[in-house]
Amino acid sequence: MKKRYIYLLLLPGVLFLTIFMILPIFLTIGTTIFTENGFTLSGYLEFFKDSYFIGILLTTLRVAIITTIVCILLGFPAAYFISKLGARQKAIMLLLTIFPLLTSPVVRSFSWMVIVGKNGVLNKILMGTGLITEPLDILYTPVAIMIGLIHLFLPMVIVTLVGVMENIEHDLLQAAESLGASRLTVFLKIVIPLCVPGLMIGSILVFVGSFTAYTTPALLGGQQRVISTFLYQNAMTLNDWQVASIIATIMMVVTIVIIVSMNLFAKKLNPRG
Repeated sequence: MKKRYIYLLLLPGVLFLTIFMILPIFLTIGTTIFTENGFTLSGYLEFFKDSYFIGILLTTLRVAIITTIVCILLGFPAAYFISKLGARQKAIMLLLTIFPLLTSPVVRSFSWMVIVGKNGVLNKILMGTGLITEPLDILYTPVAIMIGLIHLFLPMVIVTLVGVMENIEHDLLQAAESLGASRLTVFLKIVIPLCVPGLMIGSILVFVGSFTAYTTPALLGGQQRVISTFLYQNAMTLNDWQVASIIATIMMVVTIVIIVSMNLFAKKLNPRG
């Protein structure tokens, strides 16, 4: 009897997700493979024959993968440091970490435009110190997009990893050191494997967010197309919803493949999960 009530509590949420998320996804995919002539994959075949689209897809993947790797490399040591602090200091550091998330991505993107532009703060400092003779061409490139995305998603990685690292028993690390393991060995053999779930969650959040982000690439990328801005161009500028649906479907498939691959890799690193 209790199980029936539990299922009834799930019903509103399941109906909401089905009507407003799952059903639209299937309808979007359906419009790309079912036409007036019946089932066809010609739209996808034409897309993957187009070198321009392949270039956009590879650029987006490169940006998302590099952003994910850099966020993990920067976030892991920061999270490890925060996890070792006392309760009060940890709360302050986490507050400072989360604070950038309270700022709109639009505001952050415009701030980076001021910093990395040709007449921006960064170029003025480098030229003033004599390190460069000409302004660096950073704005409206994939590098600028990655800088904005790293700023956007790094706090998520840090917060996720801190939550995992807090649950690592300090006695376990001390036991390993008492048995002759060096601090580096303890870090590589114990800390990192135990942090794999947090690393995977953080990696998935950053990759999916970077792969599908629109505001930051649109402002910092300029004419440099990524798959989200390409989708927007086809849907809103060219009014070609068929092509936009194909792009959206490809984005979903690539995202699912990457997430499944990350999970398989995580199971190999930490089979006990």
